[in-house]
Amino acid sequence: MKKRTAFIGAILSLIPSVQPLIIKTGAFLSTTGFIISIPEKAQAGSAKFYFDRAFKKGEKGDYYGAISDYTKVIELNPKDAVAYYNRGWNKGKLKDYYGEISDYNKAIEIDPNYKTAYYNRGLSKSDLKDYYGAISDYTEAIKIDPNYKNAYYNRGLSKSKLKDYYGAISDYTEAIKIDPNDKSAYKNRGVNKGKLKDYYGAISDYNKAIEIDPNDTDLYVNRSIEKEMIGDIEGACLDAKKAVSLGDKTSDNKSWINDNC
Repeated sequence: MKKRTAFIGAILSLIPSVQPLIIKTGAFLSTTGFIISIPEKAQAGSAKFYFDRAFKKGEKGDYYGAISDYTKVIELNPKDAVAYYNRGWNKGKLKDYYGEISDYNKAIEIDPNYKTAYYNRGLSKSDLKDYYGAISDYTEAIKIDPNYKNAYYNRGLSKSKLKDYYGAISDYTEAIKIDPNDKSAYKNRGVNKGKLKDYYGAISDYNKAIEIDPNDTDLYVNRSIEKEMIGDIEGACLDAKKAVSLGDKTSDNKSWINDNC
């Protein structure tokens, strides 16, 4: 009999990196303290001109163009942490993870409290399967902002990759405290509880996730697996069939229904 596999929230993917679209103000302060507008011609060649153009290019998916313009910003203002951060984000879009990490390193060097730079660097390291490094960066982001839900969530995912299921459960619990309606955190916590053979605990988490989203087929499959583990074949069949009725097409689930229900 083929064994079914539980689904992790977001289908094993990480939460998308923080969008880097930080718009700088369109005006500058004069030495007298009055706000004055700068004509477009006068802005050409300025750091702000290149920054705003890079911003627009990144928005449109022209990542190479955005990187080129952020590089000009950095040449004009080597201490612009946001320009390094945004250039790194665009490099990440091109899967240049080492280049992305290098830019986040520089952003953090300039601004040691740049929590999203730590967070995104963690995502980049995870893309490179450096889960210990990712955990370290998510931890730094959490030190800066103890309510950084996404950092807890992704740290939990990295811990799970390293088979630290207790650590993962702890992080998903923290994410849930911050956002009690986070379906994926309940789902992932349930998967990790199942890994530790806490089947009833896993079922409880899937129950809660289903309350939040009753149309997620993965949740019914996952709960079905745990019900099978405690010998509740009738309940497992009901959940497996519910998943199919909602559109689940996984062959192992259908095969299991044919063999057991």
